[in-house]
Amino acid sequence: MQARGQLLPQIGYRGETARGRNAVLGNVNPAAQGVTGNAFLGMFNASWELDFWGRIRRLNESARAQFLASEEARRAVTLSLVGDVAQAWFELLELDREYEIATRTTSSFAESLRIFSQRFEGGVVSKLETSRAEAALATTAATVPDLERRIVLKENQIEVLLGRNPGLISHHSTLLGQVLPPEIPVGLPSELLERRPDIRRAEQLVRSANARVGAAMGDFLPRIGLTALYGGVSSDLAAITSSGAGAWSVAANVPGPIFQGGRLYGQYLQAKAELQEAKLQYQQTALGAFHDVANALVAGQKLEAVRVQQSRAVTAYQQAVSVSTQRYVAGKASYFEVLEAQQQLFPAENSLAQTQFNQLLAIVQLYKALGGGWTE
Repeated sequence: MQARGQLLPQIGYRGETARGRNAVLGNVNPAAQGVTGNAFLGMFNASWELDFWGRIRRLNESARAQFLASEEARRAVTLSLVGDVAQAWFELLELDREYEIATRTTSSFAESLRIFSQRFEGGVVSKLETSRAEAALATTAATVPDLERRIVLKENQIEVLLGRNPGLISHHSTLLGQVLPPEIPVGLPSELLERRPDIRRAEQLVRSANARVGAAMGDFLPRIGLTALYGGVSSDLAAITSSGAGAWSVAANVPGPIFQGGRLYGQYLQAKAELQEAKLQYQQTALGAFHDVANALVAGQKLEAVRVQQSRAVTAYQQAVSVSTQRYVAGKASYFEVLEAQQQLFPAENSLAQTQFNQLLAIVQLYKALGGGWTE
């Protein structure tokens, strides 16, 4: 609005009153010959720069591009917030999954301790077995309150991201129950990146810088303007509107530079340098966008392969725990087999949960990298 307003005539008013000797409205007037008197002035004035060379139009173009760039920055904040909320939500579900694994593993170690204790009381095993089992139980049980703490912190973070006071979040979703978005199509078109707010913002900044170069070139040329005034001047306030007190003027002016000591040329060079900087920043932003998409795509593909293998490992460890426990009860295996199988299962399940979370995180990152997702 400020830049566009310069294209229109500027109309104002002026009122002034003064009393003085040998002076009229604050200006020395030798013709008054020692007379002391009053003076009153009331008038409207107008000025209008005729934008022959397009200087104001280029300033308006630059201001509009700056406005659109700020709108894209606002969209970028919104997109980032959506991604942050989604990531925090998946992190909460992953912590819930770890909490579930930790409580189940704690119960498993507690059952092992119960079996070892019964056999110790029967004189079948030594105190070493019950001590090792108790230590494994305590180590796993210590992770439960820590996970409870992290869950509360993550819930507080989500509430703050949503603009609410920190507090508990009622949720019944699970990490494994998340519905995945449509399959990522092969050969995503690069046109999708044109939706990214940071690229669109960088593009508008290039347009703004280019327009400022044109405005700087316009400063070398004369500015053609029109001025006009209409009003009245009188020594008597009651007579200021009479025909004899009327005053008017219409004028044209063409000011222009001749020698500025290199100031205008320096401004022109600065505008060109800022244009070059904006172009390089646009290229860097576009390159970063391709980098983000490539990373998110390869993460989604490779993490699926990791999840498959980790699922096989978890299944195998679960079978090992079951078989080793049966062998120990039957007296065919030592307690080391049982503890070793249980201790290997716990981190394997946590690693699988972390990989499942990373898969969802890769989807969030691809959503942000493409400026708001994709369609099949």
